[in-house]
Amino acid sequence: MTESEVYQGQFGYFTITQDDRKEVIIYRIGLGVAAVSFAVGILVFFWVGLNPITEKIITLLFAFFIIGLGVSLQKIHIYLKPLHDTLKLFWIIGTISTIIFSIESQGNLVTFINNNPLSLLGIGFIFASLTGIFIKEAFCFNRVESKVLTLMIPSLLLGYMLDIFTLKLEQFLLATWGILFLVFIMNKTIQDITPDIGDKSVFEYLKNQKNKQIN
Repeated sequence: MTESEVYQGQFGYFTITQDDRKEVIIYRIGLGVAAVSFAVGILVFFWVGLNPITEKIITLLFAFFIIGLGVSLQKIHIYLKPLHDTLKLFWIIGTISTIIFSIESQGNLVTFINNNPLSLLGIGFIFASLTGIFIKEAFCFNRVESKVLTLMIPSLLLGYMLDIFTLKLEQFLLATWGILFLVFIMNKTIQDITPDIGDKSVFEYLKNQKNKQIN
């Protein structure tokens, strides 16, 4: 792929630059950090159990998850800017909530969530932003794991807050979430970069339409 290779878009021709490709790579790396951190946190929780040391480790891994997700949300290519801005706002709300609860619990975030399930009404905004990414990926690339996660994540969070699931079902759904997240990342790793960039003529068209409305 050359710097100036030209594509035919819906609203005209466009070129894909090296910077476009770098943005996609950063987007995928951010999601990779988020997926691995999330999966390792689940592994530690299930295999080692919860104690003062592992709880601090899980909280730290969750911080890496949040950071990786935040980086990806900055670099993701979504045609509708209001939707993109909404996902970033969700991330900000969830991150602030997590910081507040982490300070209040002195780093014992898992225990805090366990004792206060409704805290997910704040922290859950982070997962809402992640779900938004899966919705985008399912819509654009028809990925099975994205579709399953789109339904599973809000179902698990809602079920946990309302205490309607058994412990074994919650553990099963959480483990499945971690596995499918890793599957998703592996599929993204081998996917061609160009489709993640999208049709740049659509971005330009929407930008011009917005400028016309302002003027």
